[in-house]
Amino acid sequence: MDSEQLAALRTPDGGTALATAAELADGDPLAAAAALRRAGVPAGLAAAALTQTELRRRAAAKFGPDAARMFFTRAGLEQATRAGVAARRAARLRTAGVRTLVDLGCGLGADALAAARAGIRVYGVEADPVTAAMAAANAEAAGVADRFTVTVGDATRFDLTALDDPVDAVFCDPARRSTGTGRRIFDPAAYSPPWDFLLGLTDRVPRTVFKVAPGIAHRLLPTGAEGEWVSVDGDLVEATVWSGPLATAPRRATLLAGAAVHELTGDGTRRAPVGPVRRYLYDPDPAVVRAHLVAEFAGTVDGTLADPEIAYVYADAARPTPYARCLEVRESLPFSLKRLRARLRDLDVGRAEILKRGSALDPERLRRDLRLAGGEPISLVLTRIAGAPTVLLCRPVPAPEPRRAVEGCDSNSPRRT
Repeated sequence: MDSEQLAALRTPDGGTALATAAELADGDPLAAAAALRRAGVPAGLAAAALTQTELRRRAAAKFGPDAARMFFTRAGLEQATRAGVAARRAARLRTAGVRTLVDLGCGLGADALAAARAGIRVYGVEADPVTAAMAAANAEAAGVADRFTVTVGDATRFDLTALDDPVDAVFCDPARRSTGTGRRIFDPAAYSPPWDFLLGLTDRVPRTVFKVAPGIAHRLLPTGAEGEWVSVDGDLVEATVWSGPLATAPRRATLLAGAAVHELTGDGTRRAPVGPVRRYLYDPDPAVVRAHLVAEFAGTVDGTLADPEIAYVYADAARPTPYARCLEVRESLPFSLKRLRARLRDLDVGRAEILKRGSALDPERLRRDLRLAGGEPISLVLTRIAGAPTVLLCRPVPAPEPRRAVEGCDSNSPRRT
C-alpha cells in the first residue's frame, strides 16, 4: 500500500469500501473484487480495502476487536507485539515511573498504543512514511492521538534531547526480517537498528527496553540487564531486555494464559540436580527453558533431571503448576522401533502424541513407522537418559484450574506434534 491508497481508505468512500470488503471477506477474493467494482469502487481502492480486510482478520489474534479499526502492513503485522504482551509491558513501565517514552522504530504502533493507554506520553519514530501514517491512524482509532505522535525518521539519528518533554525511557523493537525477502534475521548485528546501537542506548538512557527474538543468546545481554522471555498460552513469542533501574531480576519467564500472568525469576545459572526417571515428568513452558530457569522450576516441584542437558523434570508427585505440563510415566524403554511398535500394539494404541528433547528422530516419520491401529491414546516422549536414546510411555495428568503466582540450563527447545 502507498500513502495515496491509505489516504483514500480513510475517506468516507474508503470506509464504505472497507465495510463492503468485510462483508465479502468469506467469499472468493476475485468475486469480492468484482463485487466492489460493480458497486463503483475504483480498482485500486477495492484492492487496498480487500487487503486491509484480510490483514485485519489475521490481526484479530493479536489485537482482538481493535483490529477491525486498525491499519496494517504484512511485515508490520508479522512483527507487531500482541496486545496483551504490550499492555503488560506498558503497565510495568508505568509502575516504574515512566511518564514519557520514545519508541524508536514504532512500526504500526502496537507497543506505543499500549503505553499511551497506560497514560504514558509516547513519541514514535518510524522510517517508513506509510507505516508511520498507519501508526498515526491507529492512534486516532484507539483514541490516544493526544498521547502518541509519530515522526518519520531514522531511529539511529533521532535526537532524544530535542523533545519538549524530558525522556524517561526508550523502547526499541528492531526489525528482524530482511527487506524484500521477508526472511528472519537471526544475527542481532543485522537487526535494524543493529545490536550495537541498542547497547549504546542503555548508556544514553538508563531506562531502555528492547524487544528481541526469543532465541537471543544470554551472553549477548548487557551486564546488569534483565532478560525476560514471554509465552502466550504455551507459545514462546518474544524476549525483552530491561536495562538500568528497570531490571529487577537477572532472568524472568513470564507466562500469559488468558487473564492470568505467572512469573518465575532467577539468575539463569543454577543447575538442577540429576537423578533417575521418576513417576511424573514435567515438560516446562518454553519461556522457562529459554530463560534458563529450569533449575528454579525444578525446585518448585522437588524435581530432578534425568540428563543434565535436557529440560525434562522428573518428580514423585504431580503438583499443580502453571510453569509446566505434567505427564505420568508408565514405562521407560531403550529406544528400538521394533520393540516400541510391538509394545504399542500390545497396548492397543491408535493415537500418539509425540514430544521430544534430545532426540534426532522426526516425529511424523516415527508416527508412520509405528503403524498404529488400535483404539487407545498415548503420549510418547523421545529423550535421552544418561546419554542413551529412550522413549517414555506416558499419559497426561489433567491440568488444574489456572491460578496467579509469582515465584522466584540451557536445553533443547520442546517439539510437539
